[in-house]
Amino acid sequence: MIACASVKCARARSTTTVDLSQTYLAWAERNLRLNRIAVDSRNRLIRADATQWLRSAEARYGLILCAPPTFSRSKSMRDDFDVQRDHPSLLRACANLLTDDGVLLFSTHFRRFKLALDDERLRAVDITRQTLPPDFARDARFHHTWRITRTKAEARR
Repeated sequence: MIACASVKCARARSTTTVDLSQTYLAWAERNLRLNRIAVDSRNRLIRADATQWLRSAEARYGLILCAPPTFSRSKSMRDDFDVQRDHPSLLRACANLLTDDGVLLFSTHFRRFKLALDDERLRAVDITRQTLPPDFARDARFHHTWRITRTKAEARR
């Protein structure tokens, strides 16, 4: 999961990347450095179970990219993770960290995935076609992406 604070003109002032995998965090660090972005207090890499981290996080983010695995079982996690079963609570937890005008981008590669957005405060728009690489544009079965925002009434609260 990657969360960006104060997004303006597609340039985040800060980022937080949360992953349980040291390998994925190393890739994230490499990508930041390749893009001349310092890994520091403004661009944090956190090794943690994202579902647990979300429960205790207090920051607010203008953009959250949530791309969980289809399934995960790790000794470092309290429970296993199944994207079809667990995505409603994951999306609620992410949405709780959004600013009023924030955007949550949720992506999965589970072929048989069915979005179950059970929170009336949120609105989801399927943007899969817009996020497909050209080489895969004709076969979107393996890739699903939604843009999730707060409803207008919820954002005014």
